[in-house]
Amino acid sequence: MNEVARLAREERADFAAFLRTLSPAHWDAPTLCSEWTVREVVTHVVDYDALGYRDLLRQAVRGGLRLDRMNALGVERKPDRTPEELIARIDEHLEPRGLTAAFGGRVALLDGLIHQQDIRRPLGLPREVPSDRLRHALAFARFAPPIKAGWRTRGLRLVATDLDWSAGTGPEVQGPGEALLMAIAGRDAALGEVSGPGAAILASRMGARGVS
Repeated sequence: MNEVARLAREERADFAAFLRTLSPAHWDAPTLCSEWTVREVVTHVVDYDALGYRDLLRQAVRGGLRLDRMNALGVERKPDRTPEELIARIDEHLEPRGLTAAFGGRVALLDGLIHQQDIRRPLGLPREVPSDRLRHALAFARFAPPIKAGWRTRGLRLVATDLDWSAGTGPEVQGPGEALLMAIAGRDAALGEVSGPGAAILASRMGARGVS
């Protein structure tokens, strides 16, 4: 198993452990994915693991090749799965498979990390994300088309103030690595935690939402 796939596995294991701590009311709470509850975000996270490439192609066609609609179709397929069923699905597929195994597991790492934060932030349940996972997620996010971070960060220099990580050229946007990742992924809730001459430029580009 390569390093990124190992980190993705660890991130998923941490995600499942976190979900076990949630109350029944938490599962119906809103998230940073504005149209989705906690239950729906977790349903989305586990959906792509079960899809083979033919299934993925069919879902893409049904969704009109629009990622937001494809994601919604996945959530709608089984909207009433219990927390126990959803957690069990994560436990069964800790190692990336299918689409999430793409780019050496980077899709799984980025998706799991961002969506865990989508849930934690509105619930007021922060965590310290391991620095090695953040470095890989930040580096990949800049080039992952569904995130649209490449467009948001064009002509900007990103600097993580709590990590040995920076990228890009131009007006600087700086902040903690987790906040920087969430901001470039289109989560405007994190904008108040980044600063620098490029922060206003990044904020002006928030209309291009990241993957739900």
